[in-house]
Amino acid sequence: MSSKGGGTALTRRNYRLSSDMDKPRATGIVNEKLLSDFLHHVFPSANQGPAVASLRKPLGFQDLGTHLERLLSEGEANQPMEGRLGPQPVVLDHTSGFEGLLFVDDDLLGVIGHSNFSSIRATTCVYKGKWAYEVLISSQGLMQIGWCTLNCRFNQEEGVGDTPDSYAYDGNRVRKWNVTTTNYGKSWAAGDIVSCLIDLDEGTITFCLNGQSLGTAFTNIKMGPGVAYFPAISLSFKESVAFNFGSRPLRYPFRTGRSGYLPLQNPPTADLLKAHKLLGYIKNVLSISIDIQVEERLVEKDCAVWRLHGEPTVLITLAHIFNHFAPLMCKVYLVEDVLMSFLLGILEGGGSVDEHPLIQQLLDLFWLLMEDYEVNECLKQLMMSLLRAYRFSPIIPDLGFQIHYLRLTTAILRHEKSRKYLVTFDVLRSVVFFYIKTPLRVKEAGLEELIPTTWWPTHFDKEGKDEREPRDESADERLRRRAYERGCQRLKKRIEVVEELQVQILRLLLNNKDKTTGEASRYIFLNKFRKFLQENASNRGQHPTALCPPEYMVCFLHRLLTAVRACWDESSRKCPGSISSEDAYVPPQLFYNGKVDYFDLQRLGGLLSHLKKTLKDDLASKANIIIDPAEIQAASMDDLDEDEESGAAQRPFGAAAMGGALARPSWLSSPTLGRANRFLSTAAVSLMTSRRPLTQPEKVKVRTLAVEQRTEDDIEGSHGSDGLLLGRPLEEPDQPVADKSLLEILDGIVMMYNLSVHQQLGKMVVVADDVHEYAVALKDTEEKIARCPARRPDILEELQKSQKVFAEKLNHLSRRLAWINATIYSKEKMLDVYWLLCVCIRTIEHADNTGSLFAFAPEFYLNVAMNAYSALKNYFSPVNSMEELPGYEETLTQLAAILAKHFADPRIVGTDIKDSLMQALASYVCYPQSLRAVERIPEEQRVAMMRNLLAPYEQRPWAQTNWILVRLWRGCGFGYRYTRLPHLLKTKPEDANLPSLQKPCPSLLLQRHMAELLSMDKDMAASFLNSVLNQLNWAFSEFIGMIQEIQQAAERPERNFVDTRQLKVCATCFDLSVSLLRVLEMTVTLVPEIFLDWSRPSAELLLRRLAQLLNQVLNRVTAEKNLFDRVVNLRLPGLESVDHYPILVAVTGILVRILVDGDRQGVSRAASVLLSDPCFQLHSIQHLLGEGVESSGSSAGVSSTARTVVGSLGSSVTPPIRSAAGNSSERRHFSLTCFLSVVQPTSEEDLCPICYAHSISAIFRPCSHKSCKACINQHLMNNKDCFFCKATITGVEDYSKPAAS
Repeated sequence: MSSKGGGTALTRRNYRLSSDMDKPRATGIVNEKLLSDFLHHVFPSANQGPAVASLRKPLGFQDLGTHLERLLSEGEANQPMEGRLGPQPVVLDHTSGFEGLLFVDDDLLGVIGHSNFSSIRATTCVYKGKWAYEVLISSQGLMQIGWCTLNCRFNQEEGVGDTPDSYAYDGNRVRKWNVTTTNYGKSWAAGDIVSCLIDLDEGTITFCLNGQSLGTAFTNIKMGPGVAYFPAISLSFKESVAFNFGSRPLRYPFRTGRSGYLPLQNPPTADLLKAHKLLGYIKNVLSISIDIQVEERLVEKDCAVWRLHGEPTVLITLAHIFNHFAPLMCKVYLVEDVLMSFLLGILEGGGSVDEHPLIQQLLDLFWLLMEDYEVNECLKQLMMSLLRAYRFSPIIPDLGFQIHYLRLTTAILRHEKSRKYLVTFDVLRSVVFFYIKTPLRVKEAGLEELIPTTWWPTHFDKEGKDEREPRDESADERLRRRAYERGCQRLKKRIEVVEELQVQILRLLLNNKDKTTGEASRYIFLNKFRKFLQENASNRGQHPTALCPPEYMVCFLHRLLTAVRACWDESSRKCPGSISSEDAYVPPQLFYNGKVDYFDLQRLGGLLSHLKKTLKDDLASKANIIIDPAEIQAASMDDLDEDEESGAAQRPFGAAAMGGALARPSWLSSPTLGRANRFLSTAAVSLMTSRRPLTQPEKVKVRTLAVEQRTEDDIEGSHGSDGLLLGRPLEEPDQPVADKSLLEILDGIVMMYNLSVHQQLGKMVVVADDVHEYAVALKDTEEKIARCPARRPDILEELQKSQKVFAEKLNHLSRRLAWINATIYSKEKMLDVYWLLCVCIRTIEHADNTGSLFAFAPEFYLNVAMNAYSALKNYFSPVNSMEELPGYEETLTQLAAILAKHFADPRIVGTDIKDSLMQALASYVCYPQSLRAVERIPEEQRVAMMRNLLAPYEQRPWAQTNWILVRLWRGCGFGYRYTRLPHLLKTKPEDANLPSLQKPCPSLLLQRHMAELLSMDKDMAASFLNSVLNQLNWAFSEFIGMIQEIQQAAERPERNFVDTRQLKVCATCFDLSVSLLRVLEMTVTLVPEIFLDWSRPSAELLLRRLAQLLNQVLNRVTAEKNLFDRVVNLRLPGLESVDHYPILVAVTGILVRILVDGDRQGVSRAASVLLSDPCFQLHSIQHLLGEGVESSGSSAGVSSTARTVVGSLGSSVTPPIRSAAGNSSERRHFSLTCFLSVVQPTSEEDLCPICYAHSISAIFRPCSHKSCKACINQHLMNNKDCFFCKATITGVEDYSKPAAS
């Protein structure tokens, strides 16, 4: 429909003028007089008035061009400006005026710091007059913005404001700088605009924030001949801004008439005058119509109801106007100042966007009368101007600015042709449209009016947590809380208006019915969306400046999820029997059929190229898919080049930056929003060839399909093709999906959550934590004021000052928290995350049913399932509770089944995802509700989980496994009912929500499964316990070695500092030793026959090894004035958990079970082995019991003052919980006196020649060498050769010494 009127001069030949003989009613052409009146009304002369109306010359189309040019030439020409030196336009000096490493946008107005403290100045300076420029703040970090002279020399430590002739404002530290620094101004935030004003007539510099003056910053600045000031900035690493020297209208102009501050760059005055005149002529056309039906006359009308009906007179008139107007609308200044203001004015009347069809009519006119390239450029500049306006608008109580710009964006996107171009132009850079920024300055945002009454928690439990419903809340507190909640609701309703507009924009972009002018908007959006995800996934962890900020991603995810669910439900209603959004999931075939690009993201089974080679037969048999051999070969070639690529990837980042090979921070790194970067090139994306869809029953040869090459048929399918659902495995139900394209968008939403949304949800919790900390501090201060004696008014005064500071801070933070709760942690946002969790669970379950093809599933589905549950549990409370979610318990059970099954799934090969699954399961069993969910999964899965947990600890990360077993036991063990260690009860925990600080909640059901497994599977029990004993030996030995080093460092005369990392490792080894001892206690309690029933293989060996390790631990910990005592008494930070109590009660629990609670034979065997161990020392047992025995010359004697380590802390623990093996025996006592006779003196010839600790009790066949049973059993576990002669041992027989003759 594009005409040539936008760029071609109109001639008389183009338009036939009507005469009286013509038929105007049929053709729409009017007579000459009416035409002349119409044209004079549309194009009035400056001196035209009622008196000269009758004398004016007739005007027709043949004279209109000349007449219009004469009208446009009237006006003022640009006046030269004095007091300024430098080129126009004004840009940043990227050739010589910078210091450090910077990224400068291609328009030379946006800049990102990429070194410690980089500086850059503009190309133009001023020496007299009043001048201004604006800086759009994109990040609120360390920056110094202001003015400098040419003589200023900057470096990586000193920037603008640090030299004598430079002046700067720093909103991060709220200071002004000119060699020295003082407090000045307000703190800035991302989205603010700083105006920098210099008055070289008065010698002053002033700064403004969002149009509000911060006061004169500097006076008596240096002036005179040779002194001129450049705009300049210094900024630290990753900080970014954009300058506006006048290339666009200043957002906050400080000019009245001809006086005031001028922008450094001349505005296009002549073009601006023309544009305003032409816009006035367009308005005249819209506000008048020619009535040719009744009588030929001009009729005034409301331009809002104007329609493009195709009248030749009107169209020819508009074509003449657009001949001049179209080229002007390609200039950003004119688009922002003229066109955007006009379109915003149309919507000022309020009402819905549908009530203002004029914008749609104007856009039709643009596409009709302008060249395509002119419309494209105009729309692009219009959208960029709207983006900047939305992003840098201040927050006001009714969010009026944001609503205004979103309404215009919605109106533009309602126009089909414009929408499709803007999506193609990549409107996803404008994720900023879906962001609602959090105000840093509460007062300016109007939150004091919205929420006049503030409230914060004042009741805390013993662990420092907020009580959700305090019982002793006073009437005044209740009133304040309810008033605060009403204010929060008012704020939430206003925010919901903005969110609804944002969802409307996405609903327009997801339109799949607008196919009349080419591909539907949804499929254009989908391809751009995948590219957006690719850019953020590929640059993650490498070039942070190239990523979409996580705070933007959070809002975008929620709006997109809402829009997708609405589209999904709308489609499912039209297609009965299809999956509803409540049951949505991503079918597993998307992961392997090549229709969706996952940009080399890790799969559960490893790299995709490896899976295609190893599972190609499974793909053919289960999904009727044959991988293209050419692609397998290409993947093999890629593997050959892997070393070279990895080498390139490991080059120093700085070298890559200097070489100019970094990926451009394209989407939003600076406020210019979409300029190519001058110093950076966009990373290339490899493209694969597309494939032809075939019918399902055939074997389909597939290759990975490039995003750019996909069509609607590739996504939705047609003519028997399944589109995205190609390759459905037999296990997958054949349930229709109304819109397959929504599946891919849903897949992208899950990926978005994994990329940065979860981390951002965790970061925003810090505001709630700050409120809690200040509330605790305020309550503590008020209690101190109440206790302060009257004779100390000085202390009272200081306490009252602190009270005032805390109260002011809480007033501010509670209002900020209300905003954050409404935008991020509201009930609706919680339901979004919960729905995403359910989607991931269903997706994993369906993928799991495919057997070996489960390996193709991306890792991020498991990550999102675990992280979403963590967010629901930790981030959305206490404002919202998980228990209120629909189907909450069933979802917990489903997630528990996934964790229980897949933490040891051989199909999952990634180390990181395995660790994440193990950690998630370990956290799951720490909380009563989630632990009960584990107990609700089918018994077969529970037993399989316990079998995996009891696998040998060698060759796998065992610490988390051991932790899980400990949590299942905690609460049943000896002295093991504490939440925190008794000696730490007087200190407050850093985070009371940590899994390790939860109250004991043992699982008797899982304990029973463990007992059954260890009892029935003797080989598994032996290998498991051997591995536990091995790890205990290692962990305790490492711990002892480290505390020796710590003690030596502490005893040196010179000042020494023990490495905090070494202290952390030392404490970790101690904690591991304690947890391993608890697992042994658990095993001994549940299945004592493993050690005491010597008919079982390895039982005697396991008991001897256990006794040996117990004696080692006791000897090290209980000796008088030993190394352990000295290190514990140092009370070093980081070693708080290292104490006598946790390790000795664990050992005591084992000893009680084998020496007190067992049957007579078992107790006899245990005592015999314990006493016969060479390391046994009686004083260790006496130390535990607090018994003093006379020395009698034996090294086993101890002082009568030996303290009772276990008994002294008995009051610190709660009553015991019954275990699966029965009652605890913590309060029973025992004595070893009756067992001393068990140990018989033995001659040296009868001792085992290997250990020299036990009597010879076994003989080897066929070589007849001898040893004790313990040594040969331990030796045969790893080697079948004789210890002495290396002959292969075929059997071991009992040996007893023959009786003496």
